[in-house]
Amino acid sequence: MPTIGWNKKVWDSEYNWDAGGDEWSGTWGGSDMHWYGSILPRIHCFLPAATILEIGPGYGRWSQYLKENCDNLIVLDISDKCIQACKERFKSSSNIQYIVNDGSSLDMILDGSVDFIFSFDSLVHAEDDVMSGYIDQFSRILKEDGAGFIHHSNLGEYRRYFSLLRWLLSKLSLSTEREGSGRSINDDGSGISGTLQKIAFSLAGNMIIDRSHLRALSMTADKFNRYAEDAGLQCVGQEIINWGSKRLIDCFSTFTVKGSRWQRDNILVRNGAYMKEAGSILNASRLYSSSSFK
Repeated sequence: MPTIGWNKKVWDSEYNWDAGGDEWSGTWGGSDMHWYGSILPRIHCFLPAATILEIGPGYGRWSQYLKENCDNLIVLDISDKCIQACKERFKSSSNIQYIVNDGSSLDMILDGSVDFIFSFDSLVHAEDDVMSGYIDQFSRILKEDGAGFIHHSNLGEYRRYFSLLRWLLSKLSLSTEREGSGRSINDDGSGISGTLQKIAFSLAGNMIIDRSHLRALSMTADKFNRYAEDAGLQCVGQEIINWGSKRLIDCFSTFTVKGSRWQRDNILVRNGAYMKEAGSILNASRLYSSSSFK
């Protein structure tokens, strides 16, 4: 379960930012193809906007595009290292405000000051208590026609599966440690360690094992919808997707203030072809990405 402390430690000191986060867009053929081919089509209705709040900008992978679509961009991150990198990267831009927060508070954002809230590939590591706290504050900082687009975890929909998988892997690891300490194991694979290994290999062989990508196990699309409702917001679209996985472990939640011009009933889409879309964009990148001309 990723905690606020874990997030701060990883992004401030442990992660190697040599590629500035662009490495995560390699599946799409680069950040420009990822933005124009996948992200912008999903948020273009809300852009340009006077003031945009971006939560978790990292080294500015999406900030570079957002700043061109607003009068004022607020980038907020738990990592001081990331904020300093953004300051250096965008030092020639005069429309960006930089904030280091504690991983949960938006107290420094003025009431009714934000037109659009954006977060992509960051809050997927936020558990339900953090997400609930953020969403509750969204209603305060958004303008009357404000809206938001948040990429978050849906791993909790498969909580029983991933909990069982973690238990199995922990037991397998323990058995391996015991074996290395001198515990005997039958040549035919019998015994506790052999049985667990057989189960693990069987799961892998049947393509059942799936990766969690460090998503928050407590968070789901349904929870986001309920938290928004409780905060006086309205989800207007939720796209539940796969992310390098067979299961639909992520969600894009689009929401607005109740009574705004964007309000409508929530449209829920389960998109198991999201990674196929990425593959199509990757193919196109060979012709159309900025890097293809270098």
